[in-house]
Amino acid sequence: MIPVKLEVAKQHYATSSLVIGYALCSSLLAVINKFAITKFNYPGLLTALQYLTSALGVWILGKLGFLHHDPFTIDIAKKFLPAAFVFFLAIFTNTNLLRHANVDTFIVFRSCTPLLVALADTTFRKQPLPSKLTFVSLLIILGGAVGYVATDSAFTLTAYSWAFVYLVTITTEMVYIKHMVTNLGLNTWGFVFYNNLLSLMMAPVLWILTGEYAEVFDAWTSSAGDRFNSTVFFAVSLSCVFGLMISFFGFAARKAVSATAFTVTGVVNKFLTVVINVMIWDKHASPFGLVCLLFTLSGGVLYQQSVTGAPPQRESAVSKQSNSESETEKFIMDEEKGISGKISGL
Repeated sequence: MIPVKLEVAKQHYATSSLVIGYALCSSLLAVINKFAITKFNYPGLLTALQYLTSALGVWILGKLGFLHHDPFTIDIAKKFLPAAFVFFLAIFTNTNLLRHANVDTFIVFRSCTPLLVALADTTFRKQPLPSKLTFVSLLIILGGAVGYVATDSAFTLTAYSWAFVYLVTITTEMVYIKHMVTNLGLNTWGFVFYNNLLSLMMAPVLWILTGEYAEVFDAWTSSAGDRFNSTVFFAVSLSCVFGLMISFFGFAARKAVSATAFTVTGVVNKFLTVVINVMIWDKHASPFGLVCLLFTLSGGVLYQQSVTGAPPQRESAVSKQSNSESETEKFIMDEEKGISGKISGL
């Protein structure tokens, strides 16, 4: 009897540790990425370092037997390349959004993704229209986002241009990626490995097109005597490590708890991100902007409830909407991770 109780206790603590680890990584990652891009103002190089950390981390953990990922083959890489390219663009626009805007603006636009995904699913994938409750939740999200944008004192054309591009790109990724990954039959870590490795291969092209390589070279040559900055090193390293950690804790927590518990944890993480961002520095929205942000997040909570609690007769629609939400959550893990990840999941 005692061994059984000990086993149950161990399982409880193991599950709790995974959920807490995921919550900490998820709630802190957007703030950490903002900190990293503030100290290291080279988005292309920063994301490349995150891709490298994630791909190398998955490969090493696979070699050590901690996880299993699909082996890299040229045939699968060719088929997966379009999905990786969209993922690459989503991460790049995400990083530039954080570069020019505060974390609150990032969260507002990220929270708007269910609205665009629902429209895209209905328009392009011929899925049923959302239920009434889902439609109301999407309107709440939209209302909160509009209120935030209208009162954002830090509004700049550059920041909101990146926000718009990011929103379009991540919506495209969410609608497109399920078809691609499902057909290829990749497991979760295989998806992470291919996404990050192929994105890493594409990074140099972006450096050349944006001219960032020249900025990095100039900065390197102009600081010949003082090239190592401990603060920058810490910020970049923290971003890369947390990106890999959120992949591990996110996927492990998904397996350890129910879908409802994981969703609730994700919602709490978003609110924690807002609280942490307000507490640690002044890079956040005005009080009214924060109210609009919380309004948008509340719409997201209602949306999740409408997707998971719909009546049986709308099963097919619910299933498709649930898939969209699942893709949203997965991408954010990866994306948040790096910003590399998105694997995604808040």
